[in-house]
Amino acid sequence: MPTLRRLDQLLSNLGYCSRSEARGWLKAGIVTVLGEQVRDPGRRVAPAEVRVDGEPLDHPDGLLLMLHKPTGLVSSHDGREGATIYSLLPERWQRRNPPVTSIGRLDKDTTGLLLLTDQSALVHRLTSPKQKVPKVYQATVDTDLSPALVPRFASGTLMLPGETEPCAPAELRLLGPRAAELTLIEGRYHQVRRMFAACGAQVLTLHRARFGQLELGDLAPGKWRLLPLDTFA
Repeated sequence: MPTLRRLDQLLSNLGYCSRSEARGWLKAGIVTVLGEQVRDPGRRVAPAEVRVDGEPLDHPDGLLLMLHKPTGLVSSHDGREGATIYSLLPERWQRRNPPVTSIGRLDKDTTGLLLLTDQSALVHRLTSPKQKVPKVYQATVDTDLSPALVPRFASGTLMLPGETEPCAPAELRLLGPRAAELTLIEGRYHQVRRMFAACGAQVLTLHRARFGQLELGDLAPGKWRLLPLDTFA
């Protein structure tokens, strides 16, 4: 049995209009329920029964999408920090409640795979250290990397300045004198950059190539792709 929701609240939560604006939409006949015009914004409806301008509601069960984050955008809703990743999404999605948010973050200068969703339970599950979701990063640095870093990163003893617990074991694969691929199961603040810095190397470029089983494939920078909500079931 589908969950019934107030019509005005449903429209507002999906970013169509405010609850107060919903009355005008109903009066204008923009919204129908089971093919009929309704006047009561408090009517409880199943999302599948509702049409706006004759079209079904936009992903009423929730959103999960994969974004290829370009450089120069912040993973924040606060526009004071600069242009945000959410500016890449359809305007309606930016008004959804619960809001669409990122599952973890990539800093302004980092590119690559970022997941976005309005499903808070999924955010908590995939960012929990207990889940040990592997995340693969490709980095270039400003100095030659020693092969000795491979066992050091894997040891589970690498300490970051200001922290009391060492990093979990991480898999480092050297791709060239100053290029490497790093697989983490944690998501500490600026962790990749700080791990290399603790070993005397400054990260120049950083790209997340994989999150769990997901890869970007041919998804271009700045573009996104919808994923099934049960992708991580």
